Amino acid sequence: MRFTDGAWMVRDGFDMHKACEIRFIKKEEDKLVLTVPTYKIYGKGMTLGGVFLTIEITSPIENVFRVRTYHHKGDKSLEPSYFDIISSVRPLDISEEGSTITAVSGDSSLAIDKENFSMKLYRGGKLITASEGGSLAYIDGSNGSYMREQLSLRVGEHVYGLGERFGAFIRNGQSVDIVNKDGGTFSEQSYKNIPFYITDNDLGVFVNHSETVSFEVASENVSKVQFSVKGECLDYYLIAGSSMKDVLTSYTAITGRAPLLPEWSYGLWLSTSFLTDYDEKTVLSFVDGMLERGIDLKVFHFDCLWMKDSHWCNFIWDEDMFPDAKALIEKIHQRGIKVCVWINSYIAQQSELFDEADANGYLIKKTDGSTWQTDMWQPGMGIVDFTNPSAKAWYLSKLKSLLDMGVDCFKTDFGERIPMEDVVYFGGQDPERMHNFYTYLYNEAVYSLILKEKGEGEAILFARSATAGGQKFPVHWGGDCKSDYVSMEQTIRGGLSLMLSGFSYWSHDIGGFEDKSTADVYKRWAAFGLMSSHSRLHGSTSYRVPWNYDDEAVEVVRFYTELKKKFLPKILEASSVAHETGVPVMRPMVLEFQEDPVCAFLDRQYMLGSDILVAPVFDETGYVEYYLPAGTWKDVYTDETITLSSGKVFKETRDHLHMPIFVRG
Repeated sequence: MRFTDGAWMVRDGFDMHKACEIRFIKKEEDKLVLTVPTYKIYGKGMTLGGVFLTIEITSPIENVFRVRTYHHKGDKSLEPSYFDIISSVRPLDISEEGSTITAVSGDSSLAIDKENFSMKLYRGGKLITASEGGSLAYIDGSNGSYMREQLSLRVGEHVYGLGERFGAFIRNGQSVDIVNKDGGTFSEQSYKNIPFYITDNDLGVFVNHSETVSFEVASENVSKVQFSVKGECLDYYLIAGSSMKDVLTSYTAITGRAPLLPEWSYGLWLSTSFLTDYDEKTVLSFVDGMLERGIDLKVFHFDCLWMKDSHWCNFIWDEDMFPDAKALIEKIHQRGIKVCVWINSYIAQQSELFDEADANGYLIKKTDGSTWQTDMWQPGMGIVDFTNPSAKAWYLSKLKSLLDMGVDCFKTDFGERIPMEDVVYFGGQDPERMHNFYTYLYNEAVYSLILKEKGEGEAILFARSATAGGQKFPVHWGGDCKSDYVSMEQTIRGGLSLMLSGFSYWSHDIGGFEDKSTADVYKRWAAFGLMSSHSRLHGSTSYRVPWNYDDEAVEVVRFYTELKKKFLPKILEASSVAHETGVPVMRPMVLEFQEDPVCAFLDRQYMLGSDILVAPVFDETGYVEYYLPAGTWKDVYTDETITLSSGKVFKETRDHLHMPIFVRG
C-alpha cells in the first residue's frame, strides 16, 4: 500500500499524521507508554484537538521489543491478532538522559528521541534499524484509516522472508501483500504468507496482524521497509540479533518451533498424482514396481480420487476402485510402507456429510444466516468452521476413522481460498483476520489428532497453506508448479524464502505438478528433491513413477534415495537443531555463510543442515554454476577434498548422477 507521491507529497485521498514529539511518559516495571502528538505543541491551546498516538513498548524475551501503537483506543482493530504467540513480558530497564529515553532488553536497547520523535534499535552498540523522520504515522484515507511504519535500511542491506515467495529471493524493491491465495508458483501470489522479514544486518521484524499486511520493501521509499495495516492500531516486534540464525531463534521463540518428525518421513514419498485414474491394482503395481527396482519407498500417498469425484470431502473410499480399502492399506504396510491420504476442509454439496454439517452449523455462514457456498473447486462446497468446537470435533471424528483403518498421516490441501466478505464465524471472529489464520486452525486441528493418536515423534502432515506459527505443524510443500526448469528454479526460491520465515522443513512436487516434464527435467528435479528435507513424487495428470520416463530415471531416483539415507544422521541432527533453535534443516547460503558477501545473492543452491552443500542443475546440457565458500569441501562422489582460502565459483557440466554435492570440513 503506497501513500506518498514521490519524496515530498502525499497521494490524493490520504491525510498523513506523523509521530512528532513525546508529550507524556509513563514508566512501569515491564512497560513504557508514550503519548505522541503528530504535530508540535507550542501551547495548551494546541491540545484541544488533533491526532495523538499512544505507543506501548514491552519486551517478551531478551533482545526483542514489542511496539504497539494506537490512535483511537476503543476501535476494534486493537483487539489481539489471532496468532498463537507468547504473552509473557520481562522487566525493562528504562532510563532518561537529556532528550533521550532508553529501554534496555538483554544486550539490546531502544533509544527514543523525545523532541523529534524517533526510535533507534541497537544491539551491543551496533545500529540495527531506526524509525525516524515521521516514519510512524496514522493515515486518514478515503477508504478508511491506516497505521504505517517505516524502518531504515543500511547501505547494502538485504531483506528476506515474508513467506514462500517465488520471485526474486531478495525482497528489496518488491511490494508484498500478506494475504494467502491459491496462485501457483509462478505469480506474485503465495500459499504461505508470513508477516515476518529478516535482514543480513541481523534484524527481524514480525508484524503481529493476522489480517492483510502491506509491505513496501525498499520500493515506495528505497531506503526503508514500510509496512501498513488498516485500522487504528499497529503491533510489531523488533528483533535485534547477533546473527541471522539468532534472529530466527528469537522469532520462533515467540511464534513456536517445529517438532521432531518420524525418521521414515525423510524417505521417498510416492503419490498417485492428482487427476490420474487408479485403483487397487494400479496402486500395488506402483508400490511393487518401486521395490522391485530397488527403490526404498517409505510412504505411499493417495491423492483426491481415493474418494468419488464431486464428493470431496466425504472421507469415504470409492468402493468401485477400492472395494476393501482396509485390506489394501494392510498390504502396503506389510511392504514396510506408510500410507498418507489427501483431505481438505471443504464439504461438497454431493458429499454424504453436507446435510449433516449444514444442519448442525458446522460450516461457515453468510451474514443472512445461510450457509456460505461456492462452485469453485467442488460444486456447492461449504467450508468447515474450525472456530466451532463441535464442528472441529465432528471433522476430526471422520479423520480418526481413517486412522483407525490404518492411515498414517494426511495431506492437508488448500486452506487459502477462504472468503472475507459476507461471512460469519461461529466464534464471532473478524473475517479479514480469519482469512490468513484459517489455515492455522485447520492444520493445528489435524496435526493435534495425529499427535494424539500416533504420539510424539510420529505425527506429520503434508500441508500447502500456512501463516505465522504454521511451522509447528509440518511438513509444507511448495504447491502447484509447472514442469520445466524455470519452475524448478521458482520452486527452490520459494522454499528458501520460507526457510527464512521461521519454517524448518519443506518439500515440493518432484518433476513439477502441471503436465508432464521431459525425462531430463524429471531426473534433475529428482536429484534436487531427494536432497531436500522431504521428498515426494507427485503430479497432476500423469503418473510420476520413474519408469514412466526412461530407464535412467529409475537409476537416478534409486541412487539419490540411497544417498539421502547415507546423509540421514546429519539430517536428523539438523532436525534436532531446528526443534531446539528454529534454525531450519534446509538453509539458504546467506544463513550459513552470512559474512561471505557472495552468499547474500545465492538462491539456486543451499545447505542441507550445516555441512551438506547442494547445487541443483537447471539446464538440459548439464551445465551448472555453483559457489563454494572458503573452507574445506569434500566431493561426495570422488572423495576429492578442496581447500579454499576464499570463495570460488565453479562452472561445470554434470550428468544426471552427479549433481554437485559437497560436505564441509
